[in-house]
Amino acid sequence: MTVQFFMFENLSLLFSMCNSWCLFTVLPSVVVTLIAVIVAYYISMSVPEAVQSMGDNAAENMEKLRSLSKTAFVVGYTGETGKALVKTLANTKVFSKVTLIGRRQVEYEEDMLKDFNVEQKVVDFDKLDESADVFQGHDVGFCCMGTTRGKAGVEGFKKVDRDYVLKTAELAKSGGTTHFHLVSSQGADANSSLLYPQVKGQVEDTVKEMGFEKLSIYRPGLLMCDRKESRAGEWVLRKMLAPVEYAAPGLATTPTSTLAKAMIHATAAPQPEPFLLYNGKAIHRASVSKKK
Repeated sequence: MTVQFFMFENLSLLFSMCNSWCLFTVLPSVVVTLIAVIVAYYISMSVPEAVQSMGDNAAENMEKLRSLSKTAFVVGYTGETGKALVKTLANTKVFSKVTLIGRRQVEYEEDMLKDFNVEQKVVDFDKLDESADVFQGHDVGFCCMGTTRGKAGVEGFKKVDRDYVLKTAELAKSGGTTHFHLVSSQGADANSSLLYPQVKGQVEDTVKEMGFEKLSIYRPGLLMCDRKESRAGEWVLRKMLAPVEYAAPGLATTPTSTLAKAMIHATAAPQPEPFLLYNGKAIHRASVSKKK
């Protein structure tokens, strides 16, 4: 018993020493390496040249957009990104009229609607062709529509994120929309074996082929917002990733307010290329207005 106790005590001491050594020697090295990898990846994230200076003349660009008296529509305005976009549109008033196209009407605060020419059109997305006239005559279209597999199921997710989105883009194109904005997702890839990024990638590829005069696709990270509906794990993830957003904006997260500003700035700024893809870093860069 004495021998066994002695061996156990020394074994425990050995493990304790190993744990201490790992804690103070190995762990810092792992953390430093991880940070170095993250920084290197963030630096490598490309930002289109047209986006790099987008915020430099944001105020002037938006003023010019206002003077053109253009109109716009928003689909998906009841979601978190859509809410942020409508709020930003109401604050900036860069369009002479904004039409909100969706399944239901939303009540807005009176202060938000002051001097904001907005109209709501209720449609049935399963019979969207019957409401084709609603998409006629808009210069700009914003598609913020989306759901999740967990919320809608596999078929429901495909219907909303693929079928509804593609039909919206199709009717927008035939209705005369020249600049179409599509909110996709980080990691979108038509060749992915995973359903979510696969569908998002397929939708991106199809919309590209529609031939819009200007097409802006956004791939935000985890959306940072105060959701009214609870999604398991997202609240914890947002809290954990908040420091990352501060240190490396757009690396893994995207505040919905940032995405909304980027979309407005992208509309107002000159776009020399017919297609621009905004990753998280580019979204952040496009949202920043430089003070003069």
